[in-house]
Amino acid sequence: MKEKLKRLAELEGYDDVNDFLEVWVNDSECPGICMNDDCEYSTEVEPDSDSGYCENCETNTVSSGLILGGLI
Repeated sequence: MKEKLKRLAELEGYDDVNDFLEVWVNDSECPGICMNDDCEYSTEVEPDSDSGYCENCETNTVSSGLILGGLI
């Protein structure tokens, strides 16, 4: 999970995961990433989402960055 969180932060333009989490912790939506090993699809999801839809894999495997960071 840590690698997926790091990759999500990078995809969103952040060098540091903590900076990414600080920005999104109080928002009504946040970036999420597909948890399948071979996929890096990302999209906006609700902060507590752990089963968002991945348009690339066509599965419900997108988790929010806040869940991956252990904030929710």
